[in-house]
Amino acid sequence: MEKTPLATVGSKTIYTSDLDALIQQLPQEQANQFTSHEGRRQLLEELVAQELFYLEGKEKKADESEEFKKMLIDAEEKLLKTHMIAKFMMDITVADDEIETFYNENPNQFIAPDSIRASHILLPAEQQAIDIIAEIKNGKSFEAAAQEYSTCPSKDKGGDLSYFSKGQMVPEFETAAFALEIDEMTEIPVQTQFGYHIIKLTDRKTEQTIPFDAVKENVRNFLLREKQNRAFIHRVDELKQKYPVKMEMGL
Repeated sequence: MEKTPLATVGSKTIYTSDLDALIQQLPQEQANQFTSHEGRRQLLEELVAQELFYLEGKEKKADESEEFKKMLIDAEEKLLKTHMIAKFMMDITVADDEIETFYNENPNQFIAPDSIRASHILLPAEQQAIDIIAEIKNGKSFEAAAQEYSTCPSKDKGGDLSYFSKGQMVPEFETAAFALEIDEMTEIPVQTQFGYHIIKLTDRKTEQTIPFDAVKENVRNFLLREKQNRAFIHRVDELKQKYPVKMEMGL
């Protein structure tokens, strides 16, 4: 990371790397607010404010108060718990042959259902949809009409919604889309809670087995969670034999 100084508060220098590290720790949606020049400036002001409060705390010897010492003990206890559990979990792994065995022994879990690929044009008014259907029938391409008229973000891709199976779309849309043939378009607008749709079917896939390589890492993560959970419960039972535990409530 770049380490250019941005501000100095007392003897503490705040660098660009401090800002970058803080942004990386934030959830993506929140982090996006601080990528602009103004956003980074705002974040820098926040770090400066924190350092100022820190200096005030040191000057008033707040770190020597009983209240702070108790907070420090509580924080250390929570941190040690988290550290020990994380360290225990790190030693648990899933080998490739375990993944392959699970995949081969559970074929029904790796079936992709029938799916279709469709594009749509979303409109606020039924008559507008009727007029656009007429335009398409008279030669305007579906993709061009979607880019020009649709209110759905998919307009930038010519209305393409990619592949979806039953249960992923609202019922009215799903029924109309699955009833189409490839390259066929709905003759009348389809109304849903979102507005009026013109739907075109572009592809259809029948039920098929998902390839091992496509699900390998998902299976690994699933097996890892299962393995960690079993190991955690077992380790807790062992520790209960080592350290006294007395349950006070009859739950």
